[in-house]
Amino acid sequence: MLSFLLWLLLFVLCWPLALLALLLYPLVWLLLLPFRLVGIAVEGVFELLRSVILLPSKLLRGKP
Repeated sequence: MLSFLLWLLLFVLCWPLALLALLLYPLVWLLLLPFRLVGIAVEGVFELLRSVILLPSKLLRGKP
């Protein structure tokens, strides 16, 4: 409750900054979206490489 009251006080004192952040947030999100997609693709490639490297050990281990 105290943090909410402090946030309200900050909003009252710095309302231009709060409005600017509110307007710029969607633009920043759109600018960072390609980096998120690249991160997902790189993670997929690393998972594929890990699966290919660990496949022989899984085949030699047999059924549990």
